[in-house]
Amino acid sequence: MELILASASPRRKEILSHILSRFTVIPSAADEHTEGLSVCETVKVLAARKAESVFAAHPDAAVLGADTVVSFEGRMLGKPKDEEDACRTLSLLSGKTHEVYTGWCLILQGRRAEGVVRSSVTFRTLERPFIREYVKSGRPLDKAGSYGIQDDPRLVDCYEGSFTNIVGLPEEEIRIQLQKFGLLT
Repeated sequence: MELILASASPRRKEILSHILSRFTVIPSAADEHTEGLSVCETVKVLAARKAESVFAAHPDAAVLGADTVVSFEGRMLGKPKDEEDACRTLSLLSGKTHEVYTGWCLILQGRRAEGVVRSSVTFRTLERPFIREYVKSGRPLDKAGSYGIQDDPRLVDCYEGSFTNIVGLPEEEIRIQLQKFGLLT
């Protein structure tokens, strides 16, 4: 049975490659607009939409969709609009703790499993020159919360929960689900 990852994220692709040697990547074109939902509901709904849209075109495959959001003081922090927005977000998170939520949805021929994994991250105090240098590198511009925990050890003081969840796909949880669906032995 073929597994399709319904995501364009190179980080999700890399994490999934630690679990499976073969899978296909087909990015989803699902609507990502949500309004009035909690963080947990948002990532769960978006992961399901992504999986469902790709599954509709490939009903003989297993499809995995995922969505990650950073939450700070009740606000969802998605991908930055531009470098200035990334600098603002990193300054906001500097020296503080925030949460990272990843929703996932696995669909296979009438079977479905979905869930949300939460991790918390505490940033070091980030100096403005470091923030500007990091943003200029371009690395934070395609990431929720304007950072990648794997990008630079100077960003994070500590974290609790799944490291790969913070990167974008909770490897441990996905491995369990793929085993339950018989896609991993």
